[in-house]
Amino acid sequence: MIQLRALHVYIIFGLIASIWLIDRLSGILLPFVTGFALAYFLDPLADRLEAVGIRRALATTVITAFFAVVLLVLIWVGGPLLSEQIILLMRSLPQGVAEINRWLYELTGNQIFSTNAQDLAAQYSDKALQLAGLATGNLLKSGLSFLNLVALIFITPIVTIYLLNDWDRMVAVIDRNLPEPYGATVRQLAHEIDIILSGFLRGQMIVCLSLGLIYALGLGLVGLKGGVLVGLLAGLVSFIPYVGSAFGVLLATALGLGQFGMDYVILGQMVAIFLVGQFIEGNFLTPRLVGDRVNLHPVWIIFALLAMGTLFGFLGLLLAVPIAAVIGVLVRFAFMRLLNDETAMVEKD
Repeated sequence: MIQLRALHVYIIFGLIASIWLIDRLSGILLPFVTGFALAYFLDPLADRLEAVGIRRALATTVITAFFAVVLLVLIWVGGPLLSEQIILLMRSLPQGVAEINRWLYELTGNQIFSTNAQDLAAQYSDKALQLAGLATGNLLKSGLSFLNLVALIFITPIVTIYLLNDWDRMVAVIDRNLPEPYGATVRQLAHEIDIILSGFLRGQMIVCLSLGLIYALGLGLVGLKGGVLVGLLAGLVSFIPYVGSAFGVLLATALGLGQFGMDYVILGQMVAIFLVGQFIEGNFLTPRLVGDRVNLHPVWIIFALLAMGTLFGFLGLLLAVPIAAVIGVLVRFAFMRLLNDETAMVEKD
């Protein structure tokens, strides 16, 4: 009993110390956190290559080279497409505002956007295109941004390679040095956290990419200007429960009203695309890729993302789900221990 209470104190102290360190070192942690996440994500693939007789160092090299090639291909192929979609979306914004204004005037006799608002839309859409063209130059003028970008591009792969190559050895060293009274408990907690993180992160990533492709393809076929970009964004935001589809429906509907007016057929098709995506996600993708092992309530995930994002920015968004998983496992562990202690006391009495 005393040993378990001491473990609880160590865990609470460790969480407080970790949050303090994240706050103090948030400016330099991004490439290391990203590298650690990539190594964690790719470790099962490296283990499978090892199982067929490939040495760990060679497996790490093959995996790193493969993903580097895939990333370059995606940038080469997808970069121009996304740039074209952004330009198309910005250029269609003034026409969309005017079309929504006309439709609302015919429907209610009032205009929601003034002529000034339409002029501002045209003005700022052109300004956005100019800013997009000057983004790289502005980035180079900022020393801190430039250093962060260099760190993210060059340090992250190095951290990933070293961690992926030494992952099993690091886990073995930590396991050997666990304090004997707490070893079994720590291993159990680490195993539960790993199940939740692997189930959520690896599964949810594939779910988000699949939904992004479904939404982008569907909106592109409907003919919505900027629809591919809207679909991809909605898919990526789908890691926040229910938010991705709602965001996609609202944005696509607003753009559809501006482009097509009150065309119920096309607007209905766009809504149907997201309904079909949600049906596929709820009945096929999530049950198969994420499963019932993930004990993370959607409200807890949303709160964690908002809280960590507010406190630590983009770094907080990366750490939100892992920290939420750790806290969830520790709270359930403490609650079960408390119930067991109370049950033992009642039986003793």
